[in-house]
Amino acid sequence: MIAVDAGTSGVRALAVDESGAVTDTSHRELTQHYPRPGWVEHDAAEIWDLVQLTLSDVATRLRAVGETVAAIGITNQRETVVAWDRLTGRPRHRAIVWQDRRTAEHTDELRAAGHLTLVREQTGLVLDPYFSATKMAWLLGPGGVAADDDLVLGTVDAWVIWNLTGGAAGGVLATDATNAARTSLFDIRSLRWSDELADVFGVPLGALPEVRPSCGRFGTVGGELGRRRGPLAGVPVSGVAGDQQAALFGQACFSPGMAKATYGTGTFVLLNVGERCPPPPEGLLVTVAWDLGERGGSSPVAYALEGAVFVTGAAIQWLRDGLGIIDDAAGIGPLASQVADSGGVYVVPAFTGLGSPWWDPYARGTITGLSRGLGAPHVARAVLEGIAFQVRDVVEAMRRVEGDARGDLSTLRVDGGASAQDLLLQLQADQLRVHVARPATTEITALGAATLAGLAEGVWGSLDDLTALWSEEAAFEPQATPFAADTAYAGWRGAVERSLRWAVPAT
Repeated sequence: MIAVDAGTSGVRALAVDESGAVTDTSHRELTQHYPRPGWVEHDAAEIWDLVQLTLSDVATRLRAVGETVAAIGITNQRETVVAWDRLTGRPRHRAIVWQDRRTAEHTDELRAAGHLTLVREQTGLVLDPYFSATKMAWLLGPGGVAADDDLVLGTVDAWVIWNLTGGAAGGVLATDATNAARTSLFDIRSLRWSDELADVFGVPLGALPEVRPSCGRFGTVGGELGRRRGPLAGVPVSGVAGDQQAALFGQACFSPGMAKATYGTGTFVLLNVGERCPPPPEGLLVTVAWDLGERGGSSPVAYALEGAVFVTGAAIQWLRDGLGIIDDAAGIGPLASQVADSGGVYVVPAFTGLGSPWWDPYARGTITGLSRGLGAPHVARAVLEGIAFQVRDVVEAMRRVEGDARGDLSTLRVDGGASAQDLLLQLQADQLRVHVARPATTEITALGAATLAGLAEGVWGSLDDLTALWSEEAAFEPQATPFAADTAYAGWRGAVERSLRWAVPAT
């Protein structure tokens, strides 16, 4: 299998064998565009170019060693919106990225108009610029995109699927339930686009792709990549999931109560709550974890509670690129380990607002507790502590949930780039008072997409087969006393209070 991971910072393709091991990979960085403060955009044409390059790299090398590709799985940055023309195949605007905050005032207006209850009930989400619907509305308004019969509005997976299966020459216009669930336009109980929500946001349903199960054949590779005798000719595209749901699947969190945290640009905590969709709890999201379609038997759909933290790994990048106190991301661990604690420094990395459980698009980053005797090691440690504190914010909200949706949260499975930092994972275990487990396979998101595709095509026969692929590489148990952990966390909560509502526009 080849997994295509069309992420926020880059695109990669990874070959995954039947044991779940990554045997080859190709990566290209994606250009970030910041036209105004708080605005983040990508070039959708560049995304597709990078998909083609990375896929071709891996497929060509596999053929050279006599390997064939059984299926392709796709995972992606979720809420990012692409607008394109189904006749010409060209984007009509730069993609608006999930981090973008340009629609904060629009979400305020929708909330003031009383639409939050409908959004929460049908989608499990909140009214926040993070999600796709207000981005689509902006494109159709200030963005100048015409709502004609040839317009397509979709998330990045839909753009990749369409191009990969032929594009304007007969490409499949589809998304999966996990990505649709992030748009604020999808009823997660009926698993259908919502007429009511389309009216609220002013988005034409005819411009949206068909919603299909995450596990199942979407089509086969077409266009230039599918040319006759090429290494990808006739290969099925058979598994699709948003990056965080793909990570939950790759972590083999198949039973209710199992949870994972992915430390990437942001950090996302998902807790499997099973086949029943619970009411959305305070401060958290409810989302579709996956839809296994025919491969899921009588209960193909699973739901998850989610906490979304917008800036974690991006804060480490800020230490490197903004402050210049580390040369690369890996340098934060050795620097932070030079001190036993942060000396009372707290870094709240609310560069694009705060997500769960605060949902404040007007929060801004703060550093508190500075004194003359503190230096770069204390700030670096405070950044790592801030990541652990933000995950605790989410887990505390999950622990307050009543009923079957709560889970015991006795173990947290972790992945993503920052999970390589042992100090971070020890801080996380201390704050949560749980077993933190890092798997042997680091490319968990790609593994999730690949195994969804492989399950669809019969490479693996069941979820039990996929469970057997997961193994623990490192474990972290709480070492700090509960008093010490709680005292540090109380200081964090005070620092967060100072960052809230910082950039509210003047009235």
